[in-house]
Amino acid sequence: MILVTGAAGFIGSNLIRALNRRGERDIIAVDDLSTGDRFRNLTDLAIADYFDKDEFLGVLPKLPALSQAFHQGACSDTMEHDGRFMLANNYRWTHALFDWCQQHRVPLVYASSAAVYGGASAFTEDPANELPLNVYGYSKLLFDQIVRRAMAQAGAGGLPAPVVGLRYFNVYGPGEQHKGRMASVAFHQYRQWHGEQCVRLFDGWDGWAPGGQSRDFVHVDDVVAVNLWFADQARSGRAISGVFNCGTGRAQPFNDVGLTVVNTLRSQAGQAALTLDQAVAAQWIRYFDFPDALKGKYQSFTQADLTHLRQIGCDQTFRSVQQGVASYVEWLSRLT
Repeated sequence: MILVTGAAGFIGSNLIRALNRRGERDIIAVDDLSTGDRFRNLTDLAIADYFDKDEFLGVLPKLPALSQAFHQGACSDTMEHDGRFMLANNYRWTHALFDWCQQHRVPLVYASSAAVYGGASAFTEDPANELPLNVYGYSKLLFDQIVRRAMAQAGAGGLPAPVVGLRYFNVYGPGEQHKGRMASVAFHQYRQWHGEQCVRLFDGWDGWAPGGQSRDFVHVDDVVAVNLWFADQARSGRAISGVFNCGTGRAQPFNDVGLTVVNTLRSQAGQAALTLDQAVAAQWIRYFDFPDALKGKYQSFTQADLTHLRQIGCDQTFRSVQQGVASYVEWLSRLT
């Protein structure tokens, strides 16, 4: 039996879909469906049972033995200011699941976040680089610290069961439509194009050119593949524990995302691709003032350092923005 929390969410639902493709059907799904329409992400998936997150920890001891746990559930709203809620949801719940998995020797892969790096200029898994700008980033960092402490206390003998935290960078792709303002820029730009015949990007700020702020944009299928790689290592008896970056290792400007959205949609209409300058001149790409609410709380640059991930043998090939966003826009177009 495999556990997936955040099962109706963006990464969780894509993970279950990948498990189904492997023939896995004995999956326990956990989520909170009290608001929104996230249930739609579950309708075409095969699972064995579903539990609400608030009841799950209480029924966990009564469930069949688990072979693997994927903890993808969290409040991912970086603008959420309620620290008590964020820590109860993202830290305390995760800690309880971790304790149970260690006690029952169940391998655990959980979602951390590149938000732990905040305003850092280096993105290696080193405490010196961990400077979260919001309580969401801190909630993720706090649990990463618990894992590191447990590993240090276990020493050479290792933990009873492997535990891996994956620091996701900017994930995009199918299944994020329920996320509202926290959906990826590619998703919002696709909708902008159909509503306004243009895509919008931040103007220059803090030394960055218009649309020049750069992030490590990673397709959800690549994120899922890394999750499954770690689970496969545990299944084979290889005990890997630690916190690892999960991104492409490339920072690309938001301009690349916007231009890929524009040119993919133009291609669908039988129109020629444009350069960035041409798209801006034609106002297919438009810039707007950087929001005051984000100043001092915004990561203008992220780029995963994949050294540690590669050192343990994970050789996943990550899509570029041009590859991944184009395929995502094509997927969105098939829905409309």
